[in-house]
Amino acid sequence: MLLDPYLITCPLYLLALILIIGLLAAYYVAGYIKRWHLRDIPGPFIAAFSRIWLILQVRQGHRSLVVNDLHRRHGRIVRLAPNHISVADESAIQAIYGHGNGFLKSDFYNAFLNVDWSIFTTRSRAEHTRKRKIVSHAFSARSLAQVEEYAHNNVELLVRQWRKMIDSHEGPDDPYAVIDARVWCNYLTFDIIGDLAFGAPLGMLERGNPTVSIPKAPDGLEVTLDVVEVLNYRGDVSATLAICPALIPYATWLPDPFFRQGAEAISNLADVAGAAVDTRLEMKVSAAEKREDFLTHLIDAKDQDGAKLSHRELTGEAVTLIAAGSDTSSSTLCALLYWISSTPRVLWKLQNTLDEAIPADVEVPYLAMVKKITYLQWVVWETLRIHSTFGQGLPREVPSERGLVEICGHTFYPGDVLSVPGYTMHHSVDIWGIDVEDFIPERWDPRRLTQRQKDSFIPFSEGPRACIGRNLAEMELFVGCATLFRLFHVHVERPGPLEVREGWLRKPVSLQVGIRRRYLDALSS
Repeated sequence: MLLDPYLITCPLYLLALILIIGLLAAYYVAGYIKRWHLRDIPGPFIAAFSRIWLILQVRQGHRSLVVNDLHRRHGRIVRLAPNHISVADESAIQAIYGHGNGFLKSDFYNAFLNVDWSIFTTRSRAEHTRKRKIVSHAFSARSLAQVEEYAHNNVELLVRQWRKMIDSHEGPDDPYAVIDARVWCNYLTFDIIGDLAFGAPLGMLERGNPTVSIPKAPDGLEVTLDVVEVLNYRGDVSATLAICPALIPYATWLPDPFFRQGAEAISNLADVAGAAVDTRLEMKVSAAEKREDFLTHLIDAKDQDGAKLSHRELTGEAVTLIAAGSDTSSSTLCALLYWISSTPRVLWKLQNTLDEAIPADVEVPYLAMVKKITYLQWVVWETLRIHSTFGQGLPREVPSERGLVEICGHTFYPGDVLSVPGYTMHHSVDIWGIDVEDFIPERWDPRRLTQRQKDSFIPFSEGPRACIGRNLAEMELFVGCATLFRLFHVHVERPGPLEVREGWLRKPVSLQVGIRRRYLDALSS
């Protein structure tokens, strides 16, 4: 009697399936045993064996909130992946990020590589030192003062655009013009970074939309891109792939279209940056008219060996300028508008403080005029704390030359990855008190602020790899906040929590606000 071929092949398929499952189980169990020293650290069960749990949290857009919940339930040390440990303790900040500790950026940063390694993406300490010597001068307070006029002009343009919208909607029954403040914050910060870095704004404020036209090789035909959407996709996909960099070469083949769209966004962002660099290099200006903008510093600067940045390196740094120089500030400025407008006591006090400190004939103040206004400082710092635009922990790897490292009573081995979650540090009841979820600028009064709170505040990270654009971000926030709340009444149209989605950054999804002129603005007009 002949046997049915199906009956013969079916057990073979079943055997192959069992073998594959067995090999995968052995692989993950072996990885768990290899990191046996981490076995007592609490966290999701699957996180001890696979990175899939953390990938899913990032993909779903709420990593910082989930990690914060883990710390509330399990304490200051939790496990997020087989070799990734989150440490929510202020003593760990200097130990992990501080100068001279020898920790390395993990392979997480490979997912953010565009065109060439930049000061943000490079994992080499030597290369970072070289780049920082070149780039840091462009972001110094002195250099920023030389280009503040360009930023100032863009804030003035935002004011004019808001006035136009108010005037076109104003009426006795409806004095407020309703706008999405999130998109206007994007337009402002993108145009500022375009002006400071590439010789001209991207034109978003003027057009009232986020599209940019750039030439595409090889035919040179122009294509129109929504730069905000490109950055959103790039950040979300890069943050997801960064959890498992081995997936990067296969991103376009993954079944979720999210990854294919993200790969396209990464390519498009490189095109935008490349076009901006090319345009800036082709600017024909005399020596007397030469702009002292960021890119000028990068083009002219030399390292210790006398070498300049190559065109690829300039483009790589341009990607970082566009992403870090605009995206973070726009999200924080939008959050600032929400929290101040949603807290009447703070709004009233801030506007009165600004009215007293800024001369009546000044519409858009310069940084020197507002940076020392104490209550404005408190408002900005409280926004950086409560919103935490960058909420996740920056991963650092214990290098082989360090050997064993003890942090918070636990011993870590070379190859272990550690991070301090900014959102959790800024939302710790133990550190900030039971009112931690309330917007209270007065908590920054030096008479109230504790040393532990000072040590736990890390909106720009810490150490040699801290945010190099801090001076620019503070200028945008101080000047933007002082201008908008002094000239306009702003109220949130739909009271309730600010809707935020997190990929690489924690970004407000939308912020519908009503705006109208204040009496000061009307008189000065």
